[in-house]
Amino acid sequence: MKEIDLTGKILVAMPGMGDPRFARSVIVICDHGADGAMGLIVNKPAPQLDLVDLLSQLEIEHTEDLSHPVHFGGPVEAQRGFVLHTDDYAGDESSLSLPSGIRMTATLEVLRDMARGTGPARTLVALGYAGWSPGQLEEEIADNGWLVGDASADLIFDPEAASIWGAAIRAMGIDPRLLSGAGGRA
Repeated sequence: MKEIDLTGKILVAMPGMGDPRFARSVIVICDHGADGAMGLIVNKPAPQLDLVDLLSQLEIEHTEDLSHPVHFGGPVEAQRGFVLHTDDYAGDESSLSLPSGIRMTATLEVLRDMARGTGPARTLVALGYAGWSPGQLEEEIADNGWLVGDASADLIFDPEAASIWGAAIRAMGIDPRLLSGAGGRA
C-alpha cells in the first residue's frame, strides 16, 4: 500500500463521527508520516477563553486588541498551545511550514510578538491537539470517518468558526445536506 502524506490537508468529520469530541470538526493536519499524525481542530472555540485571558495567564503584556477566541485544538495535551498563522511571520526553526501559505508555531515567542503587534497577520490559537498512531488515521479515513480536502487560509482563519464545517464540505463540491452518517464501500 502506497503511503500518503496528508500534511497541510484538512480533515472534515463525516456526520456519523462516533467520537463527540470530533463531531463536525475540521482539522488541519500539521504533520503526517510513519510515526502517525498530528492536527489542530480549527472550528471549535473553547468556551469562555479568549486570547487576552491566555496572555494574562502567561503573564504576557499586550498592546494590541487581542479579543480573539482560543480554540479547542484536540484532546491530547490540552494545556499545550499552538498557533496556526499566515506565512508572513516566519517564526523560528521549530515552526512547521504547511502548504497554502500556513505555518504552525508552538513557542511563546509567537504569542509575545502577537501581543506587541509584530506577529502574523492572521492567526488561530489552539490548546491541545488531535493525534493518531501509525496507520490509525488512514484506517479512520477508510472507514468513512473523515473527508480529506485542501486547506486554505481563508477557510482556516474564518472568524465564524461555526460555518467552517459546511464551507469545507462545499469547497470539495459536496452539498453537506446530502452526506449520510452511514458509510459503505463499493
